[in-house]
Amino acid sequence: MSVEHTPNPRIAEREKIGPHTIKAELDSVNGKIAVVITKVVGSMWCAYAFAALALISLPDAIKGGTATLIAWIAQTFLQLVLLSVIMVGQKVAAEASDKQALQTYKDAEALLKIQDELHRLIKINNDLTAQIHNATCTGTPAVKPAAAKKAPAAKKAPAATRKAAGTKK
Repeated sequence: MSVEHTPNPRIAEREKIGPHTIKAELDSVNGKIAVVITKVVGSMWCAYAFAALALISLPDAIKGGTATLIAWIAQTFLQLVLLSVIMVGQKVAAEASDKQALQTYKDAEALLKIQDELHRLIKINNDLTAQIHNATCTGTPAVKPAAAKKAPAAKKAPAATRKAAGTKK
């Protein structure tokens, strides 16, 4: 039996494209520069360097009084150090998001293939059901049955049985 089935074109399209992740953003020059800067500034080593840099001016901030010390904490230390720490957190979150996107992509791929196979099987089932319907309702078999074997000839019943049944000979 031949059943024509055309797979969903989205399956082939998804296989060519693949999942969209942050790595796809590296295609442009600006994207590459931004990623390099983000990797450097968004590292814990950069946060440590910014903290050391900020601590150099701490003695002068202490000498300047409370207002100067608060301004140093808010404008120098927090901005310099937290910038890098937040960027590190964003990088970790982006990597986790990429992993989740890839897993979701793989799950969607599997579901598309299952759906496609299910569609193919339903088509076969519908065709077979139509053949059965034609064979039973119209009396024309969809498939020619194999030649029936002849049943062996029945033996004659004994005379006593024939008499009981009311038949002669």
